[in-house]
Order: sequence, then structure tokens, then C-alpha cells
Amino acid sequence: MPSVQHYCQKCLAANPLGQELCARCGTRLMLVVEPPAARFEEGTLVASHEEHLLERISAIENRLLRLTDKLEQTLNLMLKQARNAYVDHALIDSLIDVLNEAGSLDAVKLNKIWRERCQQDTAEKEETAHLDQLRSKILAANRGVEPVAFERLVSEAIDLLKEKEIEKAVRTLERAAAFDPKNATLNAFLGEHFFEKGQNTLAKDYLERARAAGWKSESVRLLLGIVCGDMGEVERARELLKDSLNRGESFFAHYGLGKLFAAEEKWAEALKEFKAALAARPSPEAHYVLGCVYFKLGRDRVAVRHLRKAIELDQSYVVARYALGVALMRSGETVEARAALQAVSISDLDEPHYRASARRIVRSGKLPANPKLLEINRYAKKGLITGGDKRLAQIVRQDALGLIRARSTS
Repeated sequence: MPSVQHYCQKCLAANPLGQELCARCGTRLMLVVEPPAARFEEGTLVASHEEHLLERISAIENRLLRLTDKLEQTLNLMLKQARNAYVDHALIDSLIDVLNEAGSLDAVKLNKIWRERCQQDTAEKEETAHLDQLRSKILAANRGVEPVAFERLVSEAIDLLKEKEIEKAVRTLERAAAFDPKNATLNAFLGEHFFEKGQNTLAKDYLERARAAGWKSESVRLLLGIVCGDMGEVERARELLKDSLNRGESFFAHYGLGKLFAAEEKWAEALKEFKAALAARPSPEAHYVLGCVYFKLGRDRVAVRHLRKAIELDQSYVVARYALGVALMRSGETVEARAALQAVSISDLDEPHYRASARRIVRSGKLPANPKLLEINRYAKKGLITGGDKRLAQIVRQDALGLIRARSTS
């Protein structure tokens, strides 16, 4: 028969049978059944809590072994996939080489198309992530009285934007804006869209709403400056553009201020702003506007230098070539001037008045009393910044929106 003894669970001291509390430490006693053989072995008594710990350790070991097996299987699968991808890539490279040697394929063109496709896929993924983030921001800023209808319209519009249904998406977002007129994020997005499309009235309306709603992004201030300038609000445009420059340099802010001064024929002030625009973004357009201002100031040699630089940077810049011909003609370099103007007269520029003016100058050998440069009309009331020169207008809009989007993602 096995002997029955009482042992203390805490101190393992033996106690007489029938006693409930340990005589040594006072802990309630537990009943331990000890086999007869255990009386002749030393160290065989193991507490029950130690047995539980061993069981748990064993269970953890088993789980770790299973996890290790799964990780090994996953690694093997990844290695097989990588090996297959390498073999497929090597096969495709071999086929391309064979086709290229046979003259059936242009390897350089294929590589270019492949890189463009990869860049396009990356851009689409980034655009999708940006639209999802825009959806979250618009919905988080919602304070309208019909949140369900608002959320439905915004989600529908974002899905349309992903499918490149831009016009339909914008109309849907405008309907959503009617439910929440103080949604700064939504109004700012619509304002930027209409600014990009050149619809100044709608752009100004939504940008003003965003600003009134406390939109903290500088995009509102920057775009409003250009929109106000194009709508004839010169003083407010100048204030907004100067305020934006206090927060960071930008080509289009300096360019906008320069155009406002040029519209008032304040050429010295315009020169200062256009120089700053060139420093902010060296480009053919910046050299072109500087050359035009130097021409207006009578500094023909400096004007010629900047206009030549503009053409050097972009050989297809026909308007700059026209201005160069005019500046060379006035400085007495008639041979080179005629060559520049002749190139303009036979160009396919979509602004025919430059071609017609170049032909008249070449035919008569005389400059008009006031050559049309920078498309500036001192009597104009609108389009003071982006009006006239289509190329410069496009550059200004692209630079403004590019700067805004770069700041929003940084």
C-alpha cells in the first residue's frame, strides 16, 4: 500500500496525518500520494506547480516547432518563386536578344516602354493612396446635418476619380459640398481643381470658402493670389503673394508680382521680382521674362544674353526667338535678327500674330513702335498674371500646383 502523508505546499515539510495546517509555516496542507518505491529514492518529490510549468514549457516548445516548420515551408516557397522568376526573366532576356539580333525588335525602345509602364504603375498606386487619404480627411472634417448622404456622395466621387471620370467626380463633390459648405478640405480640393482648369470664378469661390473655414494649408493663399490678380483685384493679389513669400520662396509668387508690376509699367520693380523668380527656378521662361524687361528698360545687350539663354535651354521656344530678333534688330545686329525672325515666320506656332509681326519686320527692316512682349496690355483689367502668354500661364499653374502638392505630402 502506498504511504499517505501530509506535505506543506509551501515549505514541503512533512506533517502528521489528519492535520490541516502546516506546523512549520501555517499553510493549508495538501494531500500527496507517494508510491512505495519513492521511499527509497531521493529527490523524487516534485510540487504540482512545477509539473504545470513543465507542461506549459512543453506546449510552448511544440508550438515553436510547428511555427519553425511553417517558416521553413514559407521560405522554401519564396525561394522557389524567386528561382522561377529568375528563370522567367532570363528566358525573356534571351528572347529579346534573339529578336533584337533578328531585327524584329528594338531593345532600346522596349526598355523605354517597360520603364514608362513601371513608372505609370507606381504613379497609379500613389494616386490611389492619395485619393483614399483625401476621402478620409474630407469625411473626418464633415460637420454637416446629413452625414450619411455626404459620405455616400464623397465615396462615389472618389471612386469616379480613381476611374479617371474627373468631370463627373467634380460634379458629385460639388453636390457633397452643398451638404457641408464649411468643409475646408473639400473646398480646398475643388478650388485647386478649378484653378488648374483656369475657371477663376469657381476657383475663387471655393478657395474663399476653404480660407473662411480655417484651412491651414498655404495652397489657399498662394492660389488666391493668382486668381485675384487675374480677376483684377491687384492690391489683394499683391498682399496674398507677398504673404506667401514670407513662408517660402516660389517661382510663381515672384512671377505673379512681377507681372502685376509690369502691367503698371513699373519695370524696375518687375525686374527685381523676375530676378527672384529666376533664382527660385532657373528655366527658359524665367530667362525670357527677364530679357523682355531688360528690353523695356533699354538694356538691349543684357536682354539679348537672357533671350539667348532661354533659346539655348529650349530650342523650340519660338516666342523667345521672336523677342531675341526684336532685341537684336534694335541693337543693330540686323543679320542675326533677320535669321531669328525668319525662323519665327515659318514656325508652326499656334499664335499667328508673332508670325505676322516677324514677317513685317523682316520685310520692312523696321521695328514696330511698341513690340508686343510679355503680352502685357496696360489697359487690361483681367488676366494680369496668367493672361496672354499661354506657355507662361501653363508653367505658372503647374508650378503652383506642384509646389502645393509637394508640401502637402512632405
